[in-house]
Amino acid sequence: MRRLVALAAAFALVAAACSGGGGKKAAANRTTTSPPSTGTTTTAVPGSTLPGMPPLLEPNDVYAADRPGQLSTEVKDFRNLVYVPNSESNSVDVIDPTTFKVVERFPVGRQPQHVVPSYDLKTLYATNDLGNTLTPIDPRTGKPGPAMPVEDPYNMYFTPDGKYAIVVAERMQRLDFRDAHTMGIVKSLPVPCRGVDHMDFSADGRYLIASCEFAGAVLKVDVANQAVVGRLTLRNGGQPQDVKLSPDGKVFYVADQVAGGVFMVDGESFKALGFLPTGRGAHGLYISRDSKTLYVSNRREGSISLVDLATRTVANTWHIPGGGSPDMGGVSTDGKVLWLSGRYNSVVYAIDTETGNVIARVPVGRGPHGLCVYPQPGRYSLGHTGVFR
Repeated sequence: MRRLVALAAAFALVAAACSGGGGKKAAANRTTTSPPSTGTTTTAVPGSTLPGMPPLLEPNDVYAADRPGQLSTEVKDFRNLVYVPNSESNSVDVIDPTTFKVVERFPVGRQPQHVVPSYDLKTLYATNDLGNTLTPIDPRTGKPGPAMPVEDPYNMYFTPDGKYAIVVAERMQRLDFRDAHTMGIVKSLPVPCRGVDHMDFSADGRYLIASCEFAGAVLKVDVANQAVVGRLTLRNGGQPQDVKLSPDGKVFYVADQVAGGVFMVDGESFKALGFLPTGRGAHGLYISRDSKTLYVSNRREGSISLVDLATRTVANTWHIPGGGSPDMGGVSTDGKVLWLSGRYNSVVYAIDTETGNVIARVPVGRGPHGLCVYPQPGRYSLGHTGVFR
């Protein structure tokens, strides 16, 4: 979350709006699109999938391709590294996960927020939000390439058919559908969503659910038609963060750092199913390699909660000794280590997924955010810090 001063300014500017415009930074080119009804207008044939999307390996587990060591032929020879975008240092640190040492640091554009694997797994992108650029990184070498001009790339995802990159233009209050390879703009979709940040896709790939950090709400977007089809308020005054689909595809988990836990949303009916308290500042969401556990990073509490996905209950909570600010990250290829950035502590945490013990704290630049563990198992990437299927 960016500075509270910017947030206050954005709220002042949009106080009269129904769902507002703007975001974490001073807004520009704000839209006044009226929110659609909370119902949906999706007309997909039941049981059908988004055309061009690879079929699921298992109908009841969207993460079946993400098992330990199950690397695609595209990435099996890539260097095993952890990429850390330092938002306040305008740099990316590269960590060797075997030595827990930073082995390289290179400058990128202004305020890098996330390191995002491309749909075809061949490229990583540092999303330089205020720099209005993407920095491509070659995962074979861990080296950066020339920056690419892209407006307001706070975050980035890829449609399940691989056709489009969805650039989350947060301050512009848009989802920009771009060619997944050239990054040329195809359609810019204004959204009634202050602080559009994170998302995940349905099991059939036909729609996505996106969080609205400063509206306490989530959106439903028809992927094929590139249209908003629903808006659901989860909690007035809440701040929804990361979004993650359950392995069986029945529930979207939405972290809310003000509510201090995760909301459960039925994507089909687009209704809230309940809430699980986890800890102050619930923020990032990650699925274990066996598809049994959802890791929830509680940034303001310095803890990680484990949600049992079979029972939809909080099974355990690990506390970082001395506190901390666990934010975004990912799980190691073998599933044994959970890597999380320490947003306000200029460190990265390596956490043992068996015991919850902190294996290492790796000093990095200022404001580490959406770190990416790479390579990871999976056939293709849906973006963010690594959502693989």
